[in-house]
Amino acid sequence: MSHVVVTGATGNLGVAVLEALAKEPAVRSVTGLARRRPAWRPEKTEYAEIDVETDELDFTGADAVVHLAWQFQPTRHPEQTWAANVLGSLRVFEAAARAGATLIYASSVGTYAPGPVEDRVDESWPTHGWPGAAYPREKAYLERYLDAFERENPSLRVVRLRPAFVFQRRAAPEQRRIFGGPLVRGWLVRPEWLPFVPDVPGLRVQVIHADDVADAVCRALLRPVRGAFNLAAEPPLDSRGLASTLGKRTVRVPRAVARIGLAGAWHARAVPVDPGLFDTVTRLPLMDTGRARDQLGWTPNVTAWEAVGELLAGLHGGGGHPTPPLHPD
Repeated sequence: MSHVVVTGATGNLGVAVLEALAKEPAVRSVTGLARRRPAWRPEKTEYAEIDVETDELDFTGADAVVHLAWQFQPTRHPEQTWAANVLGSLRVFEAAARAGATLIYASSVGTYAPGPVEDRVDESWPTHGWPGAAYPREKAYLERYLDAFERENPSLRVVRLRPAFVFQRRAAPEQRRIFGGPLVRGWLVRPEWLPFVPDVPGLRVQVIHADDVADAVCRALLRPVRGAFNLAAEPPLDSRGLASTLGKRTVRVPRAVARIGLAGAWHARAVPVDPGLFDTVTRLPLMDTGRARDQLGWTPNVTAWEAVGELLAGLHGGGGHPTPPLHPD
């Protein structure tokens, strides 16, 4: 595995993957693609200022392409995110095929159709997403495209990683800007100011640390595997666990009430998060990660609560990284 190209190289997952590749002896060189060149540069890495939606993509000489680039905002203009995420991804896939390079694609838990309340689902669960939000629609469309793409390119090795929600301390400012908007400043995000934790029925999620996803990327690059792999840390998180961690009480909030409140804030332009994303999260199945354990030899090193702890710490101090997407305020 001499040369690896990484799209979205300066984002939450990108910086973790670049660092992991820099430590991997089998990887000799890395090209990180980003719309803006950062000052930060790990070993073995060179950058190219590339927009995957519009610029020419030539991966000649690459042994593998790791596609991480994704645009969450503006959620009020889904035609823009569709162009960046879907059309841009199709261009990356086709460029990888022209170069004959292994393709590692960062899909998501968000691609899964609603699932059972308690039982976990493996990689065979339908990947139709929830149609009411742009993020799962886009992820699901790319899964369908890759189904045909793999049939048309049987000699090309394609791996789809489906991580849970990805956290790390240095990405906290970016995630606050994406999901909280410009009015939510870091100094406002203090758990001690939270009077209670809303207990929304059915709301439980899986998360994972960015470093553990990066480890899975390296393993997928170096092992002759194909197909999809679920990635998540333990345990699944719910409001009661969060309340216990923060030393707070829970207050029952019906799902409909929570959604009405979020929709009101959305229409008032107080938050940038589409209420459809809330619908998505409350319907996600819990993923089984046995295939990653068995075929990649992968297990997460960071627990779910440790990953959340990093996020919380980064939100109100110490987060950020010297790349354009992750810059601190």
